[in-house]
Amino acid sequence: MVTPADTTVVDAPAGRFRVRVAGGVLHASGVRYARAERFAPCEPVVRTDEVVDATRPGPACPQIVSRLASVTGPVADELEQSEDCLVLSVFALHTPENADPAQPARPVIVWIHGGAYVSGGGEAVAHDFTAMVAEQDVVVVSVTYRLGILGFLPIDGVAPANLGLSDILAALRWVHSTIAAFGGDPDRITAMGHSAGADALYALMGLEEVTDMLSGVILQSGPFDIRRDVDAMTAAMSAAASEALGDDPAGLSVDDVLAAHVAALSAAQGHPGAGVAYGPLYGHAPLPTRGQAIAHRASAAPGVAMVVGWAADDGSPYVDLVPPLARIAGLPVVGRPARSLITRGITRRVFSGPARRVAGDHRAAGGSAQTYRFAWRAAGFAEGACHSVELPFLMGADDAWSRAPMLGDDPDAALRQHGPMMRRHWADVARTGRVPDVGDHVDLP
Repeated sequence: MVTPADTTVVDAPAGRFRVRVAGGVLHASGVRYARAERFAPCEPVVRTDEVVDATRPGPACPQIVSRLASVTGPVADELEQSEDCLVLSVFALHTPENADPAQPARPVIVWIHGGAYVSGGGEAVAHDFTAMVAEQDVVVVSVTYRLGILGFLPIDGVAPANLGLSDILAALRWVHSTIAAFGGDPDRITAMGHSAGADALYALMGLEEVTDMLSGVILQSGPFDIRRDVDAMTAAMSAAASEALGDDPAGLSVDDVLAAHVAALSAAQGHPGAGVAYGPLYGHAPLPTRGQAIAHRASAAPGVAMVVGWAADDGSPYVDLVPPLARIAGLPVVGRPARSLITRGITRRVFSGPARRVAGDHRAAGGSAQTYRFAWRAAGFAEGACHSVELPFLMGADDAWSRAPMLGDDPDAALRQHGPMMRRHWADVARTGRVPDVGDHVDLP
C-alpha cells in the first residue's frame, strides 16, 4: 500500500501528479497523455488543477494472449485491460526540494514496447526502468498505445489507419512538452523500441515533427521489411472485421471487438506480411507516402544517432508458429539441424538483414549508425538467443522475468554481469546524442 510518506507531487505543464518515490527513484505510473473513443483519433488530456493519482499502473489495451509467451513468459498479464489505455510511466531520480535549481537536465529515453502490434503494455513490471535510471542518471518514459483492430486496421466507415501510431506520436509530444518537470531534457530525447515498437519508431522517423524531437533512436529486432506489400491483406482484413463488427461497432462489448480482431487475423493468412498482420500503413495519416518517408529519413539522418540490431536467434520462436516449418523441425534425426537452419533463415530475412539495410541507409545519408548482435544464450534453452532475450538485461522489476523460459533456470548471475553494461551502452546514446565509440558493429553482451 502506498502511503503519503512514499509519494510526492510533481507540478508539470500536463497537470499535477502524485507519484511514488522509493530508493531515490520517482515513478509516475498510469499517467494519461491522451484519450480516445473507440476507433477515433486521440485527443490530448485537458489539464486540471486537481492532483492526479499516478501511483498505480495503468491498463494495457485489450488483447489476446501473446504468441511469444512460450519464451518470454507472461509479460503484461498482471495489468487490467481497458480501451482507456493511452497512458505512460515516468521513471526519474527524485530531486529534493532544496536541490540546486541549476542542476543540469537529464537525458530522456522513451520506450515503445513490442508485441507484433497485438500484445503487450508499457505499464508491465517487466518494463520497470528503475535500475536504468538509478545507474545511468537518465529519465525513462514507457508508453502504452492501442493495438490490433483498435489501433492499426482501417475499416471503411468505422476506423482510420494508424490510430496506434498516432497514439505514440501524441505520447512523444507529451514527453517533449512535459518532461522538464521530471528533470528531463526535452532537447535530448532518444526513442527506443523493440520488435513492433522499433518498427513503429522507424515509420515515425518519416515525419519531420518526430525527427525534430529526437536526438537518437535505438531499434531492437524490428521487422522493418515484412510489411512492404500489404494492400491486398489489409483489404481482406478490413472486410472481415467489418462483417464481424456488424452495424453497431461502437456498441459492441470488448470481447466482441476482440472476436473481430481474430477474424481479421484469420483473413490475413496466406497473404504477404501476415506475420505482422496489423501495423503502420504509409500514405495514411499521420504517415506520408513510403517514398516521402524515405526521403525525410535521409534528410534528417545527420541529426539523429541510430543503434539498430538483433538477437542472434531472433527467428527461433517463430519456427513453431508456421505449421509446415514446425513439422520439418519436429522430424526425428534431421529435425534439429533443420530447426537451426530455419532459425538462421528467419533471423537473416526478417531481422538482421533489414537492420543492416536500415543502418546502411542511415550512414549513406550522413547519419551515424551502429549495428549490434545480442548473443547471450541460457544454458539448456533450445531456442537460444531468441526474440526478446535482451530485454531483461535492460529493464524489469525484481523477479519480473522470473517466468521467462528464455532466461533458463538461473539467470541472476548473467543479469548482474551484463545488465549494467547493456544499460550503459543504451544510455550513452541518450546522454551524448552519438553512437557509442566502439565501431560500426558490436557483439553483445
